[in-house]
Amino acid sequence: MKNISGIILLFIANSISSIAQGISMIAIPWYFVQQEMFPTYTKFFIFANFVVLFWVPYCGVIIDKYNRKKIFLVANLISAVILISVASIGFANGGLPWYFVAGIFGMTFMNYNIHYPNLYAFVQEITEPHQYGKITSYLEIQGQLSSMLAGACAAILLEGVVKGPQNFLGLQVNIPFTIEAWKIEDIFLMDGITYFVSLIIISFISYQAIKKPKIETGSIMSRLKSGLAYFKKYPEVFIFGVSSYCIFVVVILEGFLLGAKYVDAHLQGGGDMYAFSDVCYSIGAFLAGVTINTIFRRVKAPTALIILTLMTAALFFTLFATKQAFFLYAMLFVLGLTNAGGRIIRTTFLFKKIPNHVFGRAASLFNMSNILFRIIFVSVFSIAFFDEANNIIYTFLILSIFLVLAAIVLITNKRAIINSKSTS
Repeated sequence: MKNISGIILLFIANSISSIAQGISMIAIPWYFVQQEMFPTYTKFFIFANFVVLFWVPYCGVIIDKYNRKKIFLVANLISAVILISVASIGFANGGLPWYFVAGIFGMTFMNYNIHYPNLYAFVQEITEPHQYGKITSYLEIQGQLSSMLAGACAAILLEGVVKGPQNFLGLQVNIPFTIEAWKIEDIFLMDGITYFVSLIIISFISYQAIKKPKIETGSIMSRLKSGLAYFKKYPEVFIFGVSSYCIFVVVILEGFLLGAKYVDAHLQGGGDMYAFSDVCYSIGAFLAGVTINTIFRRVKAPTALIILTLMTAALFFTLFATKQAFFLYAMLFVLGLTNAGGRIIRTTFLFKKIPNHVFGRAASLFNMSNILFRIIFVSVFSIAFFDEANNIIYTFLILSIFLVLAAIVLITNKRAIINSKSTS
């Protein structure tokens, strides 16, 4: 495999920053639930998605115009400076006001929307086409190992550990030490430092593009129109991209918004239960990275996505209909399988269909559809009804129906998607 040393360094850097970033993004929703400010957090989540909606198209243009390694370096530097600065304010003042915590969520959310499209475009640029399936699986394994560690660390850091016998998933475990629960500014400081470490590692990456990138000139609007023109020519690829991203829509909503409230209001659990559910998700996603290409090796990508989307719909209905921690852990494990498996299959398919010089804009257009769906759902879920008692469960029923509709769209267009022309 060409550029193997550069790919390894990229994976290492991404893992280091992802662990701390994952802890932050678990800690922030839980912070707002514990402060009894979930409605405020919901409103900010809507606002953040509106901001990102306008940011995403420019991300695609930036990714397709500039050196992708340099984009990583600049994004990591900015994130590190902001996180360490906010953490310093928390240390100086004995705590952080909610709007600083919300601001870090917004910054990280914006970073996600340039980091991941840039990551996939960079990997596509430096990977041979016959290695696409393998490399997307490795990306998923790396990402989910990082998430597992993040969830495990968050479970400890959010609640702390008290020396002595403790109940862990129904088992009595004797803990020989005590760990104080971390404050939110402690977590932000660790996150900021890891961005600096990641930046240093990325700076050592050397590579040779498999295909020399075709850089388009012209205004931002002209380059956006060029990206749209691609999908006008290949609408079936756009339909596949939007519909197959629907699993990711519900994963973002569950992970960043609904999960913490579900654990607190419906299961009456603590931060350890919430964080451990994220570990279960990551274990499922890790297994998907190892096995998904083998399981679906004889199945066309659209068919595989239909199966995974319907599985996700079923698990969200299960979360709506049950009230036990066991089902939360089991369903989050399955969600990890379906989302990660879907992402591997979807990304491999899109790598083969979309040329690298428009991949950033194509990914950004898919992200825009994703964000529009999120804005619609979060606007509905911000109604006071869903914040009362355990009415949060009805959001899971609504998302289950949404996934069934996405599967129907894939079924309707399956033949056209399978027969679409490869252009990469």
